[in-house]
Amino acid sequence: MPMSADLPHAAIGIAVAGFELFGVGVITLGSVLACGRFAFIHKGVELTARYHSLRQELGGAIVLGLEFLVAADIIRTVTIDPSLQGVAILALIVLIRTFLSVALQIEIERGWSWRRNRPSPPDHPSTCN
Repeated sequence: MPMSADLPHAAIGIAVAGFELFGVGVITLGSVLACGRFAFIHKGVELTARYHSLRQELGGAIVLGLEFLVAADIIRTVTIDPSLQGVAILALIVLIRTFLSVALQIEIERGWSWRRNRPSPPDHPSTCN
């Protein structure tokens, strides 16, 4: 019976490895595709526009890959290593990766998402009579 008790842990370990592999794959494939577009597809486009497009695509791939890596860390900690130390390490990892995701998202969107669609302030102060 010890074999059947280890089966859920083994399945969870495989799932965690799958999430990690998928996250790394998303980052890798997204980076390769973004660099390929930069080098070959957008060849006639101005260099500054190509550069911004490359940054946006790379940032998007990294943010999406980080989401899968965070999911793998959460699954691992909650199911395989539910100790206080494991939870503390998870909290630190999630905090760091969340900070990276937010920073990259701000770079991709060029500002805070809730300020993007705001009307710009008037050029001169209005006077109320």
